[in-house]
Amino acid sequence: MTCNVVGMILLVTPSGRAQECAQALSIATGLPASVAATLEIAVSQLRSQGYAAVVVDQFLMESEPDQSSQLLEHLGGAIPICVNCAISGVERVVREVQSSLGRRKREVEAARWTAEKAVWSELSETVTALLLASDLAMSTPGTSEEAIEKIRVVYQLAHQLRSQLEHTMSPDSSLSARNGG
Repeated sequence: MTCNVVGMILLVTPSGRAQECAQALSIATGLPASVAATLEIAVSQLRSQGYAAVVVDQFLMESEPDQSSQLLEHLGGAIPICVNCAISGVERVVREVQSSLGRRKREVEAARWTAEKAVWSELSETVTALLLASDLAMSTPGTSEEAIEKIRVVYQLAHQLRSQLEHTMSPDSSLSARNGG
């Protein structure tokens, strides 16, 4: 399973198998992975680089609570993943990271869909109001032919905009596009 997430993975552990685990994470996720042996080094790296996920050894989190708090403050948009490197094998760490990245991807897609739906709804209401106002203006007695022609152009543009919105932004079409339909 490969997750298409932008960024890197930061593995924070003093474990002797850290490089092996980082390499396995990189291969499994397609994201570059780097290692920090201490929380202090990890905070420094978080200040200078954006990460998709920060995988932290539970031992460090428990033994250094002040530095753990600093690390959490500097996560930015990174997913924090706490693992027990003393009992978890590389494969388990990889599965946990893949699962967390997949969950984040689904959350982002759901938020994007909700935002699209809200924008579509708002624009649709505005276009409908524009179409109705144009229709009323064209049917108002005493409106000159020149004004009616200009209003008709606005009406046609609004109608064209509605068609484009329905084609590109309707919640149903973006949902089916996401689901491969």
